[in-house]
Amino acid sequence: MNRLALIIATWFGSGLLRPMPGTWGTAAALPFAWAIASFSAPVWLFAAAAILFPIGIWAANRYDAMKQAHDSSEIVVDEVVGVWLVLALVPPDWLHYLTGFLLFRVFDIAKPWPVGWVDRRLAGGLGVMADDVLAALYAMAGIYGIGWLIAWSTA
Repeated sequence: MNRLALIIATWFGSGLLRPMPGTWGTAAALPFAWAIASFSAPVWLFAAAAILFPIGIWAANRYDAMKQAHDSSEIVVDEVVGVWLVLALVPPDWLHYLTGFLLFRVFDIAKPWPVGWVDRRLAGGLGVMADDVLAALYAMAGIYGIGWLIAWSTA
């Protein structure tokens, strides 16, 4: 079970890459997102993120227990869930995915309120996962805002 937790928590080892393991983990989520969205519909990324969320809680708890740490930098399954939520709003093409990737990373790193508050206050795997879901909500608002600006400027 420890090996499975390691694979999931580090998203197939992408969280072990340096520097910026969160960025590597987010990037490693993109091919999976593209496959899910291309072979079904982008909305299925919501379902995939919902399924991965509790699995990520378990994997993060298990990985942190193995490392005797809290929110180890190698844990990137939270980035996977977060970016999948953002990409569920857009068609699977490089420009939309790049925009979603960048917006998600900005909000995940900046941790505006309440993202940073949840990151500091919520313990365990739930805390590891929850702050990235909140960062995804900011990025989703950013995607909608950019779309609105583009539509407004071309009207």
